[in-house]
Amino acid sequence: MTDFFTAEMLARIQFAFTVSFHIIFPAFSIGLASYLAVLNGLWLRTKDDTYLILFNYWKKIFAVAFGMGVVTGIVMSYQFGTNWSVFSDKAGPVIGPLMAYEVMSAFFLEAGFLGIMLFGRDRVGNGLHMFATAMVAFGTLMSATWILSVNSWMQTPAGYGFNEDGQFIAVDWMKVVFNPSFPYRLAHMVIAAYLTTALVVGAVGGLHLLRERRNIAARKMFSMAMWMAVIVTPIQILVGDAHGLNTLEHQPAKVMAMEGHFDSHPDGAPLILFGIPNQAEKRIDYAIQIPKLSSLILKHHLDAPLAGLDTIPDDEEPPVAIVFWSFRIMVGLGFAMLGLGLWSLVARFKGRLYEAPILHRASIVMGPTGFIAVLAGWITTEVGRQPYTVYGVLRTSDSLSPIDAAAVAASLIGFIIVYFICIGAGTFYILRLMNKSPNAPNIGFNVGPMRSTGISAAGQIFASDGKTKMSEEK
Repeated sequence: MTDFFTAEMLARIQFAFTVSFHIIFPAFSIGLASYLAVLNGLWLRTKDDTYLILFNYWKKIFAVAFGMGVVTGIVMSYQFGTNWSVFSDKAGPVIGPLMAYEVMSAFFLEAGFLGIMLFGRDRVGNGLHMFATAMVAFGTLMSATWILSVNSWMQTPAGYGFNEDGQFIAVDWMKVVFNPSFPYRLAHMVIAAYLTTALVVGAVGGLHLLRERRNIAARKMFSMAMWMAVIVTPIQILVGDAHGLNTLEHQPAKVMAMEGHFDSHPDGAPLILFGIPNQAEKRIDYAIQIPKLSSLILKHHLDAPLAGLDTIPDDEEPPVAIVFWSFRIMVGLGFAMLGLGLWSLVARFKGRLYEAPILHRASIVMGPTGFIAVLAGWITTEVGRQPYTVYGVLRTSDSLSPIDAAAVAASLIGFIIVYFICIGAGTFYILRLMNKSPNAPNIGFNVGPMRSTGISAAGQIFASDGKTKMSEEK
């Protein structure tokens, strides 16, 4: 056991732990910022106060999630110096400027306009407030762009050279930023963020529809979320397929691990649905598979040959079991999301979207699956890149700081304790906000004027007996 928990392994576990907590908040805030911009724009265009109610409902949740994402992101950056100083020294001339651009452009844009979005409607007017909301949404997308460029360069390095000290240097910045996997990974991640947000919004809408079917705001958010699920999920599946083909071209060992192909298949590879990877014996035990379907998916031909891990040196193979199962979790949840979207579409055409309690309960169950799928996707990507930090060039074992295992273990334990306390408290607060009805009074920092109907507070939409005073289909 002590041979397993080396300084390198503990440093990898620590980074995996902190990045797993961090990624769920940007994945949520990217989608939620765009959702807030859409809600604000729809209110300005239609003057339907339901959109304003939802904007004020979700902006407070966004503020908490954004803050937690900032804090967890800062912790990650410190680890580059404490645990991965050799990587920072060697790759810093390339990735350092890109990460600085993310802070100086995207983060400053988000932080600069966030206060106006949260508190400034009555002070700056609706036009400037809409601009600030759009800038926050644009800032989150720009932040994702820079971070995905950095990570994609580590996956598919391009446009680089080396100086006399053995450091990476940028020879062509356009090739560094727009490296071969970047467009696919950016599209896949941003769409994942939108789906994650849609599932959370749908879960909250489903919860409140179970409590009060006539809740207009709950109906609106549930309808919008289900439209996102049914439209965006098929797009994500297609983008994921294109991303997989790109990965096969540039990181074949990762795809071999994802597919569980220990052996090469010269006349068509099977699609292994399930099984138990046995890396020691180089096989999948108890495999359930469909003949030649993997070749059809990856090469678009049933008899296309596919190489296996038998063509990869043992010391360059990724941990197959982790990659194999995390990939299946991600794909399985993706098809579950598609199923939920199609189910909602059938209910919508039957006129029962708001009167389908089983669908509403299913949406609640599916609420956290976006986060799980994002985590599974990142595990597939990062573990599948092993044993490299910069794929094919810089090994993880050569990237570590000269640090003892005991020091890494102590900081890891500290992170676990602090993260579970602080992030647990923040998550509990977010869940409490979501548990409140979107028509409850004082749900946001300020409700703002409601000019279209003259209603002065969101709570006045419903009478004390729970019956709506407004049309159900407004």
